[in-house]
Amino acid sequence: MSAQNNENIFLVGLMGAGKTTVGKLLAKHLHKTFCDSDHEIEHRTGVDIPVIFEIEGEAGFRQRERTVIAELTAKNNIVLATGGGVVLNPDNRESLHNRGTVVYLRASAEDLWLRTRHDRNRPLLQTSNPQNKLVELFEQRDPLYREIAHIIVDTSKQSVQSLVHQLERKLAEMGCQSTAPTVKT
Repeated sequence: MSAQNNENIFLVGLMGAGKTTVGKLLAKHLHKTFCDSDHEIEHRTGVDIPVIFEIEGEAGFRQRERTVIAELTAKNNIVLATGGGVVLNPDNRESLHNRGTVVYLRASAEDLWLRTRHDRNRPLLQTSNPQNKLVELFEQRDPLYREIAHIIVDTSKQSVQSLVHQLERKLAEMGCQSTAPTVKT
């Protein structure tokens, strides 16, 4: 699988996989602009994601997400951290897969639970059994992440620094471009 735009890197994975944390550092290392689709939605609406879910439901949020993904994936030279459910929409999957290199940050449902269990800003986990919900989301979405991924990286037992270095190597092997300024000697 080859990406259409080697300058863009799109991070996908479930909540707690490290998309935002890894994305910020990766963008810095590769001299790219960092974007976060959830943060962009919050910026545009002026409210947090849980409020959007409360007022518009998941369907309303997903429509906003589709619009933002279409716009952000059309940009150049970005590292984009996406929301965990971005892959539920076929249009999003197509935009991501065809407009950049998709990196699936994969972790086990157990590791994701350990990372997210105290986070009250995850609307889909506000249930009577959030751990079971996370397992259900993993089982539903893992095949979709795999379907569009150009690179799959296990995030379970690695530091952020280690993950970023591993990603830089894999991206270089794929011929993904960095916009690091060339230094004249």
